Amino acid sequence: MFFKYQQQNIKFGIMREEINKALEVLKNGGVILYPTDTVWGLGCDATNEVAVAKVNEIKGRSADKSLIILLDTDNKLQSYVNEIPEVAYQLIEYAEKPMTIVFSGAKNVAKNVNNSDGSIGIRIVKHDFCQQLLQRFRKPIVSTSANISGQPTPQFFDDIDPEIISSVDYVVNWEQEINTPKTPSTIVKLGPSGQFEFIRK
Repeated sequence: MFFKYQQQNIKFGIMREEINKALEVLKNGGVILYPTDTVWGLGCDATNEVAVAKVNEIKGRSADKSLIILLDTDNKLQSYVNEIPEVAYQLIEYAEKPMTIVFSGAKNVAKNVNNSDGSIGIRIVKHDFCQQLLQRFRKPIVSTSANISGQPTPQFFDDIDPEIISSVDYVVNWEQEINTPKTPSTIVKLGPSGQFEFIRK
């Protein structure tokens, strides 16, 4: 029992140290490569336009494409979305797998995060590392798959292109050994009146 408790403490300490390092990079406008509740992602401060532009540059991605942002709790949605239909909370509560909801009318994020129509994709994460990082950072974090635009999405860390790894400011040393394939989130587009459609299941 003591040995197991000691192992848990060591593991918690390593995660805390990795969160501290990632946090410092995010605060300084850098880009991190980090594990999420879905695939490995490129992340940055979603309120920093320069940092967001760097993410797009690393991916070779068009700047007019919107990006997904992560939040640790649905209580924070009202800070980044103008109108939140009640059904959004039901979708989040009952989703069986990670779900990104595209809301109309984004606010308080960098302009180059939004879609051209002003909408934004938001996912509430249920993942220890991401939740603790978001709680500490107190801002939304961009999450986009860690691949060159047009290339396949890496299902685990060892699949990530070395060019991506060398381009970021920090590679999080957490869950790199997990080789269980992961898939991107379900995407639901939600209208102001509550109507919704699945864009990706």
